Amino acid sequence: MITFSLSLVCLLLGYLLYGTVVERVIRPDDKASMPCYTKQDGVDFMPMSAWRVFLIQFLNIAGTGPIFGAIMGILFGPAAYLWIVLGCIFAGAVHDYLCGMICIRQGGVSLPEIIGNELGDGMRLVMRIGALVLLVLVGAVFVTTPASLLDNMVPDRGWLFSNSFWLTLIFLYFILATLLPIDKLIGRIYPVFGLALLLMAVGICWGIYTQAGWMPELTDAPFVSHHPKELPIFPMLCITIACGAISGFHGTQSPLMARCLTNERLGRPIFYGAMITEGVVALIWAAAAVKFASTLPGEPDATAYEKLAALGNPAIVVKEISVGWMGTIGAVLAILGVVAAPITSGDTAFRSARLITADFLGFSQKTIKNRLLLCLPLFAITTALFFIDFNALWRYFAWTNQTLACIMLWAATVWLASKEKCYWIALVPALFMTVVCTSYILIAPEGFSLPLIIGLSAGLVLMIVLAFIFFRKINSHKPLK
Repeated sequence: MITFSLSLVCLLLGYLLYGTVVERVIRPDDKASMPCYTKQDGVDFMPMSAWRVFLIQFLNIAGTGPIFGAIMGILFGPAAYLWIVLGCIFAGAVHDYLCGMICIRQGGVSLPEIIGNELGDGMRLVMRIGALVLLVLVGAVFVTTPASLLDNMVPDRGWLFSNSFWLTLIFLYFILATLLPIDKLIGRIYPVFGLALLLMAVGICWGIYTQAGWMPELTDAPFVSHHPKELPIFPMLCITIACGAISGFHGTQSPLMARCLTNERLGRPIFYGAMITEGVVALIWAAAAVKFASTLPGEPDATAYEKLAALGNPAIVVKEISVGWMGTIGAVLAILGVVAAPITSGDTAFRSARLITADFLGFSQKTIKNRLLLCLPLFAITTALFFIDFNALWRYFAWTNQTLACIMLWAATVWLASKEKCYWIALVPALFMTVVCTSYILIAPEGFSLPLIIGLSAGLVLMIVLAFIFFRKINSHKPLK
């Protein structure tokens, strides 16, 4: 309980202290021209109030990531607390803030264009493809997860209210939300769902302090993996908990809200602040999951981690905790919060994919016909992904997600250096995530299944090579591209 409480305090201090440091590096300008006015089109570039943009940004980036990822991540033990807090403050929130602010400074461009502008046309092409792959994976993941939860919560009556029924219904909503102007559906209902997700987190946090059960502390061998499958903490934990610490998907979402922001000063509370809020949600669910599992019946020598792993699908864990700790109100909030969150992240994933495609094709999005032409291939590919095992789909999504975050951090580092600003705020997390992403794909079962020592060594070598190239460019005073 002490570790959990201190972690919450650290996240708040991270926003107040380090968030201020990062903001001073960027130096937001109250008089800067904002894309929401200079490119206003009535569809995607539209001025919106700060509170509405914050709730939409929070809901866009949240999804089930900080909930499902945290539930799976706490299986590694109290190291999950450290990763959520440190990752969120020094990597994730920095990533989201820099992405949003660079987008504004470059006229509201999408993520692949930001990266291409800093790292060259070759990387621009790679990121156009990579971002689309990630967004399609996000769309598929965020259809299957709420459908699974609803299937577990609502009595089955044949096809009606079955998993297939929910998949179809959610997917039809995705199509509608992707095609409509941002203020018609997203701008109206997302703030309500965002509040529901926050209210649910508050209720679960109250349960953490009032319900019986055991919780891990940092004094409980924090750097020894407690995972029932004996998976190593590094880099597995850093991939498992993505949205609660750092997520490349956020880089595709920040430009959506950057196009609606009315003043650069709002960047820190909206981009940095929404990420810190998501970290709080992840921390709450990680703690709640292990505490709830510790009270479940099982073998006499079974640990809380083993009991949690035995529950299987995180959707079941969410349902049991919500109903067990908050009763009927918890069941309603589970539907509004944990179901609405992934749905709303999924549809904005498709919206981002549409805008990224439109950017590099130079395709106007003012007519619904043009929007539909770009979306149909994306929807067809996503439908095919529904038939892939969820666990495998999540792992591929997670690695692609973190790799995209790593590349965005490198692009931000180059941008900061080119503007003669303190690039260390982006460089340090970029170096760390380089090791994470490289070592994971080499040692993971869905990757090359190599020994851990080889994966870590390769990650360190690549980190050193990229750092050498960067500093050589800096010292040579040549263009960084």
